[in-house]
Amino acid sequence: MVGTKTLRFRKVVLAVSVATRCAASRVLAQSTTDSVFPPLVLTFSYTGELVTDVSGGERRDATGLGMAGADLTLRLRRLVGWNGARAYVFLLGTHGGSPSGMVGDVQGISNLEAPNAVRLEEAWFQQNLFANRLSLLAGRYDLNSEFYRLQSAALFVNSSFGIGPEFGQSGVAGPSIFPNTAVGARVEFDPAPFYGFRAAVLDGAPVDRPGGAAQLFAPEDGALLVGEAVVVRHPANIGTPRQHRFRIGRTGPRPYDAKLALGGWYYTARFPDLTATLPNGEPVLHRGSGGVYIIGDQTVRPARPDHSGPLTAFVQLGVGDGRVNQITGYLGGGITLTAPFVERMDDQLGLAVAAALNGSHYRDAQATAGTPAATEVVFEATYLAQVGASLTAQTDMQYVIHPGGTRSNRDALVLGFRIAVSTETRFGEQPQRR
Repeated sequence: MVGTKTLRFRKVVLAVSVATRCAASRVLAQSTTDSVFPPLVLTFSYTGELVTDVSGGERRDATGLGMAGADLTLRLRRLVGWNGARAYVFLLGTHGGSPSGMVGDVQGISNLEAPNAVRLEEAWFQQNLFANRLSLLAGRYDLNSEFYRLQSAALFVNSSFGIGPEFGQSGVAGPSIFPNTAVGARVEFDPAPFYGFRAAVLDGAPVDRPGGAAQLFAPEDGALLVGEAVVVRHPANIGTPRQHRFRIGRTGPRPYDAKLALGGWYYTARFPDLTATLPNGEPVLHRGSGGVYIIGDQTVRPARPDHSGPLTAFVQLGVGDGRVNQITGYLGGGITLTAPFVERMDDQLGLAVAAALNGSHYRDAQATAGTPAATEVVFEATYLAQVGASLTAQTDMQYVIHPGGTRSNRDALVLGFRIAVSTETRFGEQPQRR
């Protein structure tokens, strides 16, 4: 229902006693919502990062990495008169070293880390219906843009705060998320402005395969099925036009005061067991692999007129498949403070912790190899400064206990510095009425 990247609700009040009039107003509301946005939006962005392993881990070292993106959003009502329709294309280029390679961690020290490549990350078509209560999407799609998303956790650099490792490291090469997206379809239904349901069916393997080949729905891929139920509470929007209050799907962002989501995922393909073998020595194959998660986000202190901004807290809890994956459980949480200083109203300060629990099959395998397993725990402290309208600078510190989920690596202290710049061009935007 609500994705940090793009998706938010707008409230509509309907009167049962005037059902015919309401049906007509729903069509008008959808058209009006589309018409207030420019028909074409082009965005360019670049994020660069320097990561240094100060002590511990695999080795003391430093590396740089970055990500450049260009995305195009087309609102088809404004372009060709197609109500509720939208198309989106996202081209992505990643470069640089591997912070996790020098730290040896399993959760992902930097959420920018990816193979050096230029690729199509997303390309999809979306159709909203029934006054934005139903949304259908098909194409190449990053499910983490809507599923397993929390706005307070988006500040942090460690990958686990974007999506838990019990899900993020599942399947053949992870689910359809950065940097390995797949093709599929998503449906979302919001009966009311404060709760909704979404489900997706995607190829069980990413489009881009090893060796640079691209493939869709190979027989051995299977499918990935994902579902999520969400309850949200939005701040009151006094004076906001009624027809703009209900949004669904990948649309403009709208903050919330509280969010609670329960989700589940399941792969239909076969996966090898980490330890169990057949008499011929081949690993036992399990048909299907799945898990569940629950996430929550809450504003614990609203913004103060003459002091700091809102203080928010989030929590993540996930359970995966320990038979075929290293991580069988995950627990994460943190707090984010906006405007920590009066003169820095757009800055953010955050503290968070993430713990990745090894499954019993992985622990058995490590014991057999003579390297006992241990829970990897990451503490992260970060500060993001808004330098200009299109520029941010972020300092980050992470302390990793038992990198890699074993006792073979020393605890690591990792420092990072990140710069992000973006620019947006809107074509065909209507001038504001005075």
